[in-house]
Amino acid sequence: MEQRELKRDLSNRHVQLIAIGGTIGTGLFLGSGKAIQLAGPSIIFAYLIVGIALFFVMRSLGELLLSKDGFQSLPDIAEEYLGPRFSFVTGWTYWFCWIMTAMADVIAVGVYVNYWFDIPQWVPALICVIILLGLNLLTVKLFGELEFWFALIKVITILGLIVLGVILLVIGFKTDAGAVTVQNLWDHGGFFPNGMSGFLLSFQMVIFAYVGVELVAVSAAETSNPKKNIPSAINKIPLRILFFYVGALAVILFINPWVELNAAESPFVKTFSLVGIPLAAGIINFVVLTSAASACNSGMFSTSRILYHLSKDHQASSHFSKLNQNHVPSNGLFLSTLVISVGALLSKLIPEQAFGIVTTISAICFIWVWGIILICHIRYKKTRPHLHEKATFKAPFTPFINYVVLTMFAAILVIMLFSDATRPALLLTPLWFIVLFILYRMRSKR
Repeated sequence: MEQRELKRDLSNRHVQLIAIGGTIGTGLFLGSGKAIQLAGPSIIFAYLIVGIALFFVMRSLGELLLSKDGFQSLPDIAEEYLGPRFSFVTGWTYWFCWIMTAMADVIAVGVYVNYWFDIPQWVPALICVIILLGLNLLTVKLFGELEFWFALIKVITILGLIVLGVILLVIGFKTDAGAVTVQNLWDHGGFFPNGMSGFLLSFQMVIFAYVGVELVAVSAAETSNPKKNIPSAINKIPLRILFFYVGALAVILFINPWVELNAAESPFVKTFSLVGIPLAAGIINFVVLTSAASACNSGMFSTSRILYHLSKDHQASSHFSKLNQNHVPSNGLFLSTLVISVGALLSKLIPEQAFGIVTTISAICFIWVWGIILICHIRYKKTRPHLHEKATFKAPFTPFINYVVLTMFAAILVIMLFSDATRPALLLTPLWFIVLFILYRMRSKR
């Protein structure tokens, strides 16, 4: 019987757009409203700081991925430099990260559809999950095409917002909230209207906005030319950060005084409505809906591939390594989809708290994953200096910058203790890691 393997059907065009699709999603389009309420205009600094830190994480990851041909996933790297225990915990945690992120996107889909139709939020959320499951069961190339078009919609929207904002700024356009001006950044309580505490508390949602930036690691096994495509995707991250995050948020705050924005609604929808463009709110609501669907699509793709690799490494059931006739790990896809569907249930049981809880858990778990990448790179440079010297894609300023970013991640976790919104999830999430370490110990004794 012929052994099926994952197909390398993702081109550079797909990989570049997967990187965008994974990072520009619900965290920016919806979550930025809450972040702006906490930090005011200083939220621009928060996005810039976290973005720069994650660029260094990605450079470390890129060097690690290309240092050995056998590396196809994060657990592979963790096992090489930290051992099988951390490989097991990191692999399952990365799966859990994307499950939580996809849950947040499912919850957001229900919120966005409610803009047009007065139906229970869980209904459109569940329909979205079923549709994406059907599409993901086909081919990896179809996944790449879906992400290409989803991401293209996001790019056009943000580009349109920035161009519109610059034009309105130049002509001094006046809205119901006042004139469009740079002074909106400091005329309503200053750049840090809620002090350093508000600025620091915003970092949880900012972290969530960037989740998925490392998705190129999961897709690395299915690229046609990893040595070219991975560096290309990573090196474009700084420009994406400046354009999609800092640029878009700056324009939003030029048009809207930050005090006019509601934490429960998308600042993008609010901005186009305020400008007075006919049907703008509905159009942008459609855009953020496709954005949530795109991020959920990325979540389904990545979680099924994570389970596939965990199975191949004997860290999960062998059922998850079986591929269907389209070379898709369908068993892993079914399990992940089933768990993601819990997001629809949460949107029914606790609609107001659901988004905050799952985004906090997701952010905490991603901090673990990013931290493991940095620690592995430190070990790599110390134990494999010859590989580092020969590397054509080296991470700069290491290992110093690795320690700086790790310290920042630790500080963000401490800050979460001081917020009523993030403290419960922060205190509960360690249970996940305790369970994983216990499970690994039980497996190793067999």
